[in-house]
Amino acid sequence: MKIAQYGTALVVIHAIVHGLHGLAHVEIPVPLSILQSLFVGIVIYAIPIIAVVLLWTQFYRIGSWLLLGSMAASVLFGIYNHLIVITPDHVSQVSFEGWGLLFQITAILTLIVDGFGCWIGIWALKTFQQPEKII
Repeated sequence: MKIAQYGTALVVIHAIVHGLHGLAHVEIPVPLSILQSLFVGIVIYAIPIIAVVLLWTQFYRIGSWLLLGSMAASVLFGIYNHLIVITPDHVSQVSFEGWGLLFQITAILTLIVDGFGCWIGIWALKTFQQPEKII
């Protein structure tokens, strides 16, 4: 139950931070490709919500895997697009002025929040998959 509560809180924070980052993308503008948009819509937004719903049900193990997978994929997506490949989405290419400040802050916050999401997913899997001791 505690894992479901932490997972829910994390996914709400995740949605807020990514929503603000998406707003900065639109306002600057820093457009995403169709594939990037699909990834964001499915992996970064939809799957964490599905994962949290499942954490509250008998399918909590599937929810734990979905949470871990979506958060890990989100971290890797953010590292690659904001810190590795030099495109308009890279933090070095966006000014700190206006919406750029929100973009810069949320680009880093997404990594931190989603890193915590990975930790919660791992914690959930370890907790839920404790083998029963045979005496």
